[in-house]
Amino acid sequence: MTTLFVTATGTDVGKTFVMKRLIAELRAARRSVRALKPVASGFDAANAAASDSGALLEALDLPVTAANLDAVSPWRFAAPLSPDMAAMRERRTVPFADLLEFCRAPHAADVTLIEGIGGVMVPLDAEHTVLDWIAALDAPALLVAGSYLGTLSHTLTAAAVLHERGCTLAAVIVSESVEQPVPLAETAITIRRFIGPVAVGTLPRFDGLADAPALLPLLAPLLG
Repeated sequence: MTTLFVTATGTDVGKTFVMKRLIAELRAARRSVRALKPVASGFDAANAAASDSGALLEALDLPVTAANLDAVSPWRFAAPLSPDMAAMRERRTVPFADLLEFCRAPHAADVTLIEGIGGVMVPLDAEHTVLDWIAALDAPALLVAGSYLGTLSHTLTAAAVLHERGCTLAAVIVSESVEQPVPLAETAITIRRFIGPVAVGTLPRFDGLADAPALLPLLAPLLG
């Protein structure tokens, strides 16, 4: 059984799309998949199917029911803020020990994909960030970045803090932003120059999931 943590340089850069694409590729390869987004903010209970959690359930061919939402995203908050702020507004918390226990729960799937929330350094509570979560799980991280102006600094900084904490960076995927100062390939080439022996792939914008390029080859050493 293999675990991969999908994190990012920030919010809205394509983590959920990458999760859905990996789910589709793994299932096509006859690998069973457990997909989690344990912490979700900006969650609208009246339109759960449109949420990231709903998107993962759709990718797994599971109905968007309360039970399935709890199995994928047990900590859901309405405010579109960092988890610590969103939870505070509901007088709740994300108990870090419980979060780790949930991610480590026994299961029969070949691969567990865990989608983080926001970027690497987003606070989960008063003491812990997403980085602490990744480090505590000791799971390889797939870093999703945009191609917007400023992404070079954001991506290299995120990679550096993962390295400093002893986390394994499995690969980087540069997801094409709506606005970008240079072609997508040029951004990826620059990141490769500085990031060391880590696979760097690109994800151009596509209308549909099926048209996107394969991502599993980037993760072959980890997922096969």
